[in-house]
Amino acid sequence: MLESKNFVEVNIGSIPLIISVPHGGTLEYEKIPKRENGIVGLDKATNELAKKLISYIIKTFTEKKNSQNNPSYVISNIHRNRIDFNREEIKAYQPNSKLAQEIYRYYHYKLLEIINHNLMFFNKSLLIDIHGFEKSKRPRGFRDVEIVLGTNNLEAISNEKIAIKNRDKNIRGLIIKKFLDLEIPIAPGRPRRKEYVLTGGYAIQKYGASNIKGSQAIQMEFSDLIRIYDKELRKKALCGLSGVIVDFFCNFF
Repeated sequence: MLESKNFVEVNIGSIPLIISVPHGGTLEYEKIPKRENGIVGLDKATNELAKKLISYIIKTFTEKKNSQNNPSYVISNIHRNRIDFNREEIKAYQPNSKLAQEIYRYYHYKLLEIINHNLMFFNKSLLIDIHGFEKSKRPRGFRDVEIVLGTNNLEAISNEKIAIKNRDKNIRGLIIKKFLDLEIPIAPGRPRRKEYVLTGGYAIQKYGASNIKGSQAIQMEFSDLIRIYDKELRKKALCGLSGVIVDFFCNFF
């Protein structure tokens, strides 16, 4: 008998960081019916991207702190056309599928379990929810970027209003600054330009600071250029991001 854990990879790490990947799975298990509504496309290579990011984070911690620290992760291996983990349950799968229900609930149970673990032991938790976008499909008229952040209008990283002068001091601001320094276009990043920005999906709203005190959440959308086509850009982006994350947690500890 198949269990939900066969479809979802889970690890509880040693720092209060969770990497989640809801749309990178490629498994089209025939006993789970296809969804009939909503977006069903795969965020190609996001699972591989997340695992590479995790390896960079571990390596960077070793180099900077001389210690083996690793993040937690929850990664779906099942195709989005069967289950969409970044949607509320009523829209996430065909309602007649008991297996889909079990897998969906397992995924979110593990996210919440790890968040509670982080809050108990560290009094803090950060969720980075990884997605992908195709540059050719972005709406016209916006600045060309390689990464788009979503924080539910900053509510996913703070349950209090953040003063404009302090917006570059939180994890979102630190990520933006790093990518601007690396000259990798990111949105938001140019306040005087028309930006294509995201509020973030279900996971960001459910597990962010506005809903769980002490829990921060960021949705990160990576372009197909980073994920698939440009190996050097991918390395540059992931090395930069891992450096920001490690510095953030080193300062926290």
